[in-house]
Amino acid sequence: MLGAVFEREAMVTPRTRRFFVGRAVAAGLLLAIVATCWLLVTGSHAVATVGDTARFAATLFRILAPLQLVLAMLAAALTGVVVVSLEKDRRTLELLLVSRLSDAQLVVGKFLGSVLRVLLMLLAAVPVFAIAGLYGGIEPVQMARVFLVTALAALATAGLANAVAFWRDTSFQALAITAALLVGWSAAGEAVALARGPAAGAMISPARAVFAALAPAAAAPVWPFASVCLAAIIAATGTAATLVRRWNIARDRRAPAPVAGRAAVRPARRIWRNPVLWRELCTQAHGRTMTAVRVAWLVLFCLAIVAVVNASRAERADRLAVAVAVVPVALASLLAVAALGVTSITGERDRGCLDLLLVSDLEPGEFIWGKLWGVLGAAREMVLLPLLLCGLLVPLGIATVEQGCALAAGLAVLLFFAAVLGIYSGLSHTVSRQAIAVALGTVAFLCVGVATSMRIMVAFASSFELQLAPFLAVIVGGAIGLYAALSARNPSAAVAWAAALLPAVTFVAITDFLQGGTLQVLLIVIGAYGFAILALLVPAIGAFDQLTGRS
Repeated sequence: MLGAVFEREAMVTPRTRRFFVGRAVAAGLLLAIVATCWLLVTGSHAVATVGDTARFAATLFRILAPLQLVLAMLAAALTGVVVVSLEKDRRTLELLLVSRLSDAQLVVGKFLGSVLRVLLMLLAAVPVFAIAGLYGGIEPVQMARVFLVTALAALATAGLANAVAFWRDTSFQALAITAALLVGWSAAGEAVALARGPAAGAMISPARAVFAALAPAAAAPVWPFASVCLAAIIAATGTAATLVRRWNIARDRRAPAPVAGRAAVRPARRIWRNPVLWRELCTQAHGRTMTAVRVAWLVLFCLAIVAVVNASRAERADRLAVAVAVVPVALASLLAVAALGVTSITGERDRGCLDLLLVSDLEPGEFIWGKLWGVLGAAREMVLLPLLLCGLLVPLGIATVEQGCALAAGLAVLLFFAAVLGIYSGLSHTVSRQAIAVALGTVAFLCVGVATSMRIMVAFASSFELQLAPFLAVIVGGAIGLYAALSARNPSAAVAWAAALLPAVTFVAITDFLQGGTLQVLLIVIGAYGFAILALLVPAIGAFDQLTGRS
């Protein structure tokens, strides 16, 4: 009934080793957080009564629930885009369109196939949440409401990602617009909450809906948010099923057919000294049009400015409101830059153009630097607008000059690191889906990991010396995961040191930030991520032939 596309995904997905590894890693990560939080509490406080364990469980669930929501939505967005974009890059979507599959079967099959992994990952997390629920303080009804909200948000995200992927012609454009839509979704929820109250905001915002689901059963119901998600799924899937042929077939007919006997004469274009950089900036290397992506980022920038200005008008600026406005834009920019970097390599490989570049006389450094500066140039709105947003905090009186400069400099280093990481992942992994997952997963792991660690430190406040030992397992696990992801084909001592240092140094930066440090945090970020940039660039250039199979 659902078509051959979904049947293939349902049969192939459970047979892959990555499917089981992914579920085990997700469940293990949640279990490690539970153990870390328990060690923090028992190491600094006396847990003697049932009330103490109940309060611990309530605080723990307020950490685990939003973390699971963010991971589920990011995974749904990634899989929703990749399952369609890979068909386009490999020129197999046309074969599906000329088959006996109906448009609805194609779109719905891709949609359900993309959310299959995410839903099974949520299912694997149920035992971990149940174990955490044994501490008390959380009823099974609240846990069920949290999983329902998370699953609906993931389904809505996958539906939007699928529709955007069918609409746009490259993986990068689909990923970037999907990230912008997710940030816009959260911004709409915050705007409604500001205008109509928290109850109205919980009907739209996924984050507010999760926290509302954690409230006692007598609180606001979940069905308004469920209605919004179901409406988004139906609208996105219906639109994609209606316009999928117009988006992917009609665009190829717009170019006029050549006239017989008449040669078309075009003026010659001057190619720069670095042809790779020229192609990235002066051709349609990243799709027929980037206008939609640029407009999306301008809209996000304007929304963030409005939110920051409103927060600055109060007698005492609401720093939480400023962070809610600035951080999502910065995170979306990091993900978009990493996506552009990795798809600039995987797109060349899927179209067969990378082999032509490898047999040319291009030097490895010429290729890598051309790609790197080309990615940053093509993503100029995603690079400059967040930096400008950080600079605007100074004249508005929200941040001092030192804080504004440190924030902009640190974000610039992270954006450059995201671009280098994307290119390195594209060269290291021959499978496009795996390369995109490694690049975006690493950025998400670092950003979400920092946010989760800060929340744990604040929630279970104690001396930082006592917090180091419980966090040691998370630091070691993160280092092993980073090394396994980044050293897939080219084991390097420099990459190993970078993978080992990033989680540990990030912990030190968080402690300095929570103690009010500014310059120290900037120096730590520049030192750690600057070393990581060099550790990724040196193998990418020095072992270029080995990474690309040129030797």
